[in-house]
Amino acid sequence: MKLEYLMVYSSSSRSDHFFCYSTLALLVWVVLPLGSNRPWSAMLFVGLTALLSTLWAISQLYGKYAGLIGSKSFKTAKPFMILLLFVQCWVFLQWAMGLSEDGSRTVYYLLLGCSYSLLYLLIITLFTTRKRLTLLLLTLIISGACQAFYGSIMTLSGIEWHFFEAKEYYRSVATGTFVNRNHLAGYLEMSLACGIGLLLAMRSRRPMTLRNVIELLMGTKAKIRLSLVIMVIGLVLTHSRMGNGAFFSSLVVVGGLFVLANKENRKRNSLILVSILLVDVLVISQFFGLEQLKDRIVNTQISDKIVSGEVVRKENVDRDDVVLSTVPMIKERLFVGHGAGTFEASYQQYAGANIRGHFDHAHNDYVQFLVEFGLIGFVPLALFVVLSFWYALQALWMRESWYRSGVGFAASMGILSIMIHSFTDFNLQIPANAATFTVLCAIAVLAKSHVKT
Repeated sequence: MKLEYLMVYSSSSRSDHFFCYSTLALLVWVVLPLGSNRPWSAMLFVGLTALLSTLWAISQLYGKYAGLIGSKSFKTAKPFMILLLFVQCWVFLQWAMGLSEDGSRTVYYLLLGCSYSLLYLLIITLFTTRKRLTLLLLTLIISGACQAFYGSIMTLSGIEWHFFEAKEYYRSVATGTFVNRNHLAGYLEMSLACGIGLLLAMRSRRPMTLRNVIELLMGTKAKIRLSLVIMVIGLVLTHSRMGNGAFFSSLVVVGGLFVLANKENRKRNSLILVSILLVDVLVISQFFGLEQLKDRIVNTQISDKIVSGEVVRKENVDRDDVVLSTVPMIKERLFVGHGAGTFEASYQQYAGANIRGHFDHAHNDYVQFLVEFGLIGFVPLALFVVLSFWYALQALWMRESWYRSGVGFAASMGILSIMIHSFTDFNLQIPANAATFTVLCAIAVLAKSHVKT
């Protein structure tokens, strides 16, 4: 009771509001300048995160946040923060001991990694109440809906602009303020997971009458459902095969677990998930490029073909060959890695004659992290994600609290979706998506440990 009182008292202070809304503004901003995947925008994100964290630390030092450091959420998240801190210390050692093949890039990744860690700490300590946690989820939903709406409008109108600059690549597909359609797809996967999870968290215990079912589909939760529709349209318009596949796969897997976990309300929960799958995904998206996406998936070659005596390369030959050609790299420095952020610099000497073009990423987050961080850095990073996913599943399984299970659904679906997508892309190398993914991992802890006031 004393802790809850301190939390309520803290949440009423002006400084508390400042840090809370500043963090939410940072989460919205980090997506806008090309996903912060440019040196100037990435360093701006680093600077803003450092400034916000410093001010927060000063407020802690002078007792403005009495009780937050001792909260249940902070205590629960300690092992996660230790893992993140260990990874950043290892990256620092890679640079300090000369293990990195590109010291400047390693420092760049170290600054980003420290920013993700500080952002995790801010989320864990600031959004410990149910009201704040709902506000956090709503912010991610609104940001995702705006990205999807902007990307869809740019594509359908033919204007084709990024963030204050014209598109050079990926014209005729939605990219939002990102450069790559797959990265918009990754961001929408996480935002959609938050929307579906919050919709499930706001379930009603009223009987399943026709009137209540209609209200469920079109009533007070219509704004969230409208956001889901917009994001589904944006996701389909990206024509990202793995993005759409990861979203559908994670929805089916986590949705199935969610239905099994809630025995008393299987009919109600199944109706919500089926309505999302059929109405939002299959019906709405049918009018916004679902056929083109289907054709792109069907026509994807998985092997080379001989046409009129000439070899036609399979569409993803470079990505597949890049992953295969990294095996010697991994073996050469299995434990220590080549240095965080050094894939572009170190890979060129291993690229075979069959690799066309220049690759600055491995198009596989697992491979790239293993190449750059080695087992010493990769294992704690993987453990951080796996434990977050496990905590999210534990919250999903809490039948006594519909809200906690819904938030657990959001975190577990978002994490699983990016874990699937990471097999063929590099979403976690994009600061905006990496930061949002870090927030989802924090939400996984908060789903169980937040305070209901």
